[in-house]
Amino acid sequence: MKKPINPLINPEKTLDLLWTRVRQRGDLPGFSRVVSAIVGAMHGENDREFNMTKTVLSDPTLTQRVLRLANSAMYSAFGQGINTVSKAVIVLGTETIGHLALGLKLIDGLSAASLATSHTRNEMEKAVLAGQIARQVASSSTRRDTEEAVVCSILHSLGRLMVSFYLPEQWVQVQTVAAEKNITENEAADEVLGLGLDEIGSLIGKRWGFPYSLVASLKEIPPRIDTDLTHEPLMHSEWLAAISTMATRCAGAVCEGEETSAVDLTNIAEDYAEMLGLDVPGILLAVDTAQKIAREDELLIGQEKRPDEPEAQLLLPLGKPADAIEIIRRGVGDMRDEVVTTSTGQLMTVALETVYQGLGLSRAITFLRNHDEAKYVARMCFGECTEDLLPRLMFNDAYQPDVFHAALANDKMILVDDAQAPGFINKLPRWWREELGSSRSFMILPLMLNFHPVGFIYGDWNAALPTSRITPNEVVLLDELRALVVKAIEHRCHLEPAWARAMY
Repeated sequence: MKKPINPLINPEKTLDLLWTRVRQRGDLPGFSRVVSAIVGAMHGENDREFNMTKTVLSDPTLTQRVLRLANSAMYSAFGQGINTVSKAVIVLGTETIGHLALGLKLIDGLSAASLATSHTRNEMEKAVLAGQIARQVASSSTRRDTEEAVVCSILHSLGRLMVSFYLPEQWVQVQTVAAEKNITENEAADEVLGLGLDEIGSLIGKRWGFPYSLVASLKEIPPRIDTDLTHEPLMHSEWLAAISTMATRCAGAVCEGEETSAVDLTNIAEDYAEMLGLDVPGILLAVDTAQKIAREDELLIGQEKRPDEPEAQLLLPLGKPADAIEIIRRGVGDMRDEVVTTSTGQLMTVALETVYQGLGLSRAITFLRNHDEAKYVARMCFGECTEDLLPRLMFNDAYQPDVFHAALANDKMILVDDAQAPGFINKLPRWWREELGSSRSFMILPLMLNFHPVGFIYGDWNAALPTSRITPNEVVLLDELRALVVKAIEHRCHLEPAWARAMY
């Protein structure tokens, strides 16, 4: 840890106070957990689309806002008919959705906190705007690191957010010292807190387990002040830190007000243009575009909640929704559009989300048959699923006199109203009773290809939810849904014969 400017300030005491406040008030409301999940989904090697969809769906508010933003003018080039998070991930990509989720979670998390100050909300506004500026600037660069630059720029203000949220008195002192001495807030933090805001952000990033490249980007990169134009190109982490610093400073200038922002923005652009391999007009245009997008798509703090966002939608699922048939119809529409152009796994994700959301399930699981192992194995799950549950959900494909094999043998959807009924319990296999036995009711959608079962979609409702019924019109849509999944499986079988042999 570097030596503070003011030797009378003890940085260890500052950190101790910060962590004490965190313990007392709790982490940024759900933010650290969600950020870790989002970053993990963005950089995971396997099932990135599914993991990103699952992360967003775990937060009803985030689900709603991602869908609205994915259908906004900002992404009009991709069409306006995105009805499921799964399709948004397919069309926009895991990185873009990760950025949306990260920015929206920052807004919803801290602005909703009962103890959040106006200072914190202002810093959040700047952080999200910095992400938009970074997107516009990075997209005009020769590098292909746009989404990473966006995430790094949003989180570049992490130290500022933490201090303003947990140490509001010290944050006021930092701003006062910066104004009185005409120094940066980072330098003022050194005097008041014993360490810079960027150092605090890096320490928090390490504590939360952020990837190395993200933590490395949280430092302040000052502009080059010499006239030597023969600099070596910036290393990847330095470039991320430089664009994040520039974007954060631009966002701060914009939020200060129109009187000084034009001059300040020009100065910042001149300071960083050469470092980033861009020109000044290009940076200023990027800032202007980012401002317009942020205003248009309501990314900034202080926006009124839309009439189509009732409070009930911000609560945990309450069972089958009143507009279930419309949710299922829209999801099936998403699947029709993507059945040939997407992977089997991607389409299954859309199908599973549609069933999960449309029927208001506690849990929705896709099982696929593995012919080589002679088993049905759970592959993906939304809802009440722990990390270690899926590996335990498997059973032999040899026929047994239970409800699952009956559904697969007859190729018909089965709905069990009361799985706990004394006369029915013997028809349920042991694996279900051991792993899913707390469910009150469940449904099974078989997946048949050439008269051979290749898997099924399972969904259940726990005892806390009201009893659900599935109407005939909904059954028709669910039959179309499983037919589209089977079509995708058949398409893959033609492309990959080895995969087909393993299925049936």
